[in-house]
Amino acid sequence: MNFRINWEALGIGASIACAIHCAVVPLFISTLPLFGVNLVHNMAIEVLLLGSAFLIGFATLRTGYKKHTRIRPIAFFSLGMILFTINQFVVFPYSSFLFVIPAAVLVVAAHIFNHRYIAEAGACAIDGACDHDHQH
Repeated sequence: MNFRINWEALGIGASIACAIHCAVVPLFISTLPLFGVNLVHNMAIEVLLLGSAFLIGFATLRTGYKKHTRIRPIAFFSLGMILFTINQFVVFPYSSFLFVIPAAVLVVAAHIFNHRYIAEAGACAIDGACDHDHQH
């Protein structure tokens, strides 16, 4: 039995977990302290989630890069993760809108570009008639 990790699915799963965390935690902001739980602004949890998302996402996109050799997905993803990280340390009114929304758009765009480029590379492997190899 050959076990292979589906990096794209793992990356999407990590992104979904991050999105759930970002959406659910604010909903329970007033009730968690009643139970002695402080997940809000817990830097250890935030760093763990950001680090995990970065490692899994980067591994996913690196695998795609090996197939299609285009840097755009990695650049978009890295910029998105930088914005997510800045959001943890820069706090002012509406900072989440300034950093989180563009970061999420960039991370999603990175995965969309990666998926499209992999599909193109797969089509090229089948028919061998692609000319996009030098369009980086």
